[in-house]
Amino acid sequence: MLSVKNVNSFYGEVQVLQDVSLEVNKGEVVTIVGANAAGKSTLMSCISRTVQSYNGEIEFDGVRIDKFSPEKIVDLGLIQCPEGRLLFPSLTVRENLELGAFSKRSRATRKERLEYVYDLLPRLKERSNQLAGSLSGGEAQMCAIGRGLMANPVMLMFDEPSLGLAPIVVIEVMELIKNISKEGTTILLVEQNVRQSLKLSDRAYVMENGKIIMEGKGRDLLNSEEIRKAYLGI
Repeated sequence: MLSVKNVNSFYGEVQVLQDVSLEVNKGEVVTIVGANAAGKSTLMSCISRTVQSYNGEIEFDGVRIDKFSPEKIVDLGLIQCPEGRLLFPSLTVRENLELGAFSKRSRATRKERLEYVYDLLPRLKERSNQLAGSLSGGEAQMCAIGRGLMANPVMLMFDEPSLGLAPIVVIEVMELIKNISKEGTTILLVEQNVRQSLKLSDRAYVMENGKIIMEGKGRDLLNSEEIRKAYLGI
């Protein structure tokens, strides 16, 4: 479904990504793990075209998208839940959710999608008229995920969904991602919580200094001596 081939990205004269290649097949949960500044979020932004200073090839569902605008990519059903939630704090929860259905792809089914999100995340329905800026960290993350689901995604990309959340909320978020996958949405997950994300994943890639240094099944990488020493402190 998603194919990234030999992507190089630069911030000025500094090269952030070096010949990065990966694939995500339909129905999979694929995770990219790595330390801070490994290039994970930059790769995600290149795919969604919010960062445009890169070269290489990116295809989604057989269509080359590395020259597309971000809104055209959204219309194809490739949706990103950004790092830091990026909600509109002065708008209500419902208003934030409805903004997720702004594209042509999802506008016509906005009401049905809203009911789907409320069924999946009943806490958001309870807080429908509450300002997003007053939500707890966990609630804000749920709202950001709900907004992504409002866009009727074929594939959903999560950028550090557990960032800044309490451990019990992290488990809740990961369980939600697992349930979204079970309902047929393909998932690409960028995550620093290596243990939880590898448990969830069908396959995973490990990034270091802008390069893919390892790939494999999630469980295999979780049991890898190298991964356990480098990222789990075991």
